[in-house]
Amino acid sequence: GALATLSAQEGLRGHPFANIFSLSDGPPGPWGGSGVPYLYLTDMEISVQDLEVNSNASLTVSLAQTPYCRKHKYDPQNPLCAHIIFSGSIVKVNDSEADLAKKALFSRHPEMESWPKDHNWFFAKFNITNIWVLDYFGGLKIVTPEEYYSVKP
Repeated sequence: GALATLSAQEGLRGHPFANIFSLSDGPPGPWGGSGVPYLYLTDMEISVQDLEVNSNASLTVSLAQTPYCRKHKYDPQNPLCAHIIFSGSIVKVNDSEADLAKKALFSRHPEMESWPKDHNWFFAKFNITNIWVLDYFGGLKIVTPEEYYSVKP
């Protein structure tokens, strides 16, 4: 997904900054997803440094990241190539949630497990406060977090 922060970096301070992150809401399978976007982060990463100053962010995930839009010949900007935009904040997960985050991320992104240990990786989650869906012409649809989390796969 594309994670946008407010930059804390010299020369960009206060400006929007977007970066790409791998994420997962659970292991593969029909009942694997929780809807909670988990991330594997390091303080060495520029966006994480932004989040240390201001944890607010937005996260965009698009069907363009799958074969769906190519198959239907939809340009990634075409609303029929649906995308969802979350806003909220990024927080480190507590010890009780770390195993769930680890299983979610490493099952979908197995190479993460071999990333350099000296980078002090940690698990985090996106706390969703607002959700917008663009899946058709005519504008965004607002989905509440309660509606989002109540959907069953």
